[in-house]
Amino acid sequence: MTTSSSDHGVSLGMPELPAPTYPDDVRARLEADAREVIARYPDSRSALLPLLHLVQSEEGHVTRTGMRFCAEMLDLTTAEVTAVATFYTMYRRRPSGDYQVGVCTNTLCAVMGGDAIFEELQEHLGVGNGETTGDGKVTLEHIECNAACDFAPVVMVNWEFFDNQTPESAKRMVDDLRAGREVSPTRGAPLCTFKETARILAGFPDTREGAVEATGSAGPASLVGLKLAKGEAAPARVVHPRGEAPRDTPPHEPSPSEHLSSHDAPQDTSASDPSHPSGPAAEEGE
Repeated sequence: MTTSSSDHGVSLGMPELPAPTYPDDVRARLEADAREVIARYPDSRSALLPLLHLVQSEEGHVTRTGMRFCAEMLDLTTAEVTAVATFYTMYRRRPSGDYQVGVCTNTLCAVMGGDAIFEELQEHLGVGNGETTGDGKVTLEHIECNAACDFAPVVMVNWEFFDNQTPESAKRMVDDLRAGREVSPTRGAPLCTFKETARILAGFPDTREGAVEATGSAGPASLVGLKLAKGEAAPARVVHPRGEAPRDTPPHEPSPSEHLSSHDAPQDTSASDPSHPSGPAAEEGE
């Protein structure tokens, strides 16, 4: 990498200076954590991914200083560390918000309303893709499949699920995040900041009361393949002509513990095309 003259805007061909190191107290604390992580692996370089999460938990993104630290702890070159840090999108390369709000715009979420949610959040927050609000609270981005298609459209905040979203519910959610109000995911552990999330991803325990016990599951549609693989018989379904209601078939009554998805419950979801809003989703086979 080269530096440029601020006066003339031309490249001088000079190599970039080495990244600065952490302050002594920070370095000592991170070294102790890093050694704990490295000890879990027979080959130290296998610890690179969790170490990148560790340094991300320190500054909120992976800095040149963080990559230098990882390289020194694992006896790698900074080029090797940079190659990994720039490959995986979970590692941020620039300052970002306390809450990473990711809107799935992959195929199913998009047609179920993900595109509309992303567009309205951009306008509502006044930011573009990958940008952070002025208060440093929210970074907005569109992301690829979250493997939660039966709850489409899905929004994630620091990798926790917010299912069956609409533009209105998503805007309320980001407003609550910015105001410091409590926001609860549809399923899974309670929210914490992005730095705290990064430390958990580095492999350190989540010590918040009730966080480990909190859980979430895939929806019934996602689990059909798993049940078949285990030899469980799938329930028989009768496909009726489009537009014709099933006869002599009781309506689906979910148990209190069943988490409804937009594909198996009469819930309103937004549409990508505002001129053709979607209504309640029909049962599979109707």
